[in-house]
Amino acid sequence: MLDQELLAAAARGDVAAVREALAAGADIEARDVQRRTALLLAAAADHVEVAEALVAAGADPDALDFRHDTPWLVTGVTGSVAMLRALLPAGPDLTVRNRYGGVSLIPACERGHVDYVREVLTTGIDVDHVNDLGWTGLLEAVILGDGSRPYQEIVGLLIAAGADVDLADGDGLTPLAHATAKGQSEVAALLRAAGAR
Repeated sequence: MLDQELLAAAARGDVAAVREALAAGADIEARDVQRRTALLLAAAADHVEVAEALVAAGADPDALDFRHDTPWLVTGVTGSVAMLRALLPAGPDLTVRNRYGGVSLIPACERGHVDYVREVLTTGIDVDHVNDLGWTGLLEAVILGDGSRPYQEIVGLLIAAGADVDLADGDGLTPLAHATAKGQSEVAALLRAAGAR
C-alpha cells in the first residue's frame, strides 16, 4: 500500500506525499505494473521537485521499465533541461540505451530539443553514438527533422561538440547526402562549412 502511495504521489507531482511515503517505509525502487519507478514517473511528467526529493533519497536514475526506458533516458524524449539537471547528481549512466539502441541525446536531436541538446553535450555523452537503426544524433536531426531553425541549431551544436559529419548510416548515406536530398539547404551549408563530403 505504501509503495502504491509513493508511485501515485510521484506521478501526480505531490512532493509532500512522496516524502511522507518514503518516511513511512515505502520502497523507493517500487515498480508499477509497467515496471516504472517513482523517479521514472516523475521524470516522464516533468515533476522536477519530486525528482529532486527522490534523487536526494537515493533513487536509481537507471532503473529500466518494460519499454527499456529509464528516468535518465526519458529526459531526452521530454527535452526537460530542469529534469536533466535534477538527475545528474544521481550519476546516471550516459551510455544506457533505449529500446532503439540510442542514448538520451538521440531522441532529443530527433525532436528538436535545442536547449536539452546544448546541456547534455556538456555531460560527456557520446556525440557519435550509433543506435540500432544505424543513426547518430546528427543523422536523426537531419533525417527526422525538417531543416527549420531548431534543427539548424542542433546541427550546429553537434558540429561544435565534435560530431563526425561524415559518419554515414547503414546505407552509406551521410548527413550531407540526407540534407541535400531533403532540400535542407541551411543544414547542408552548415555541414559543408564543417568539411562534410
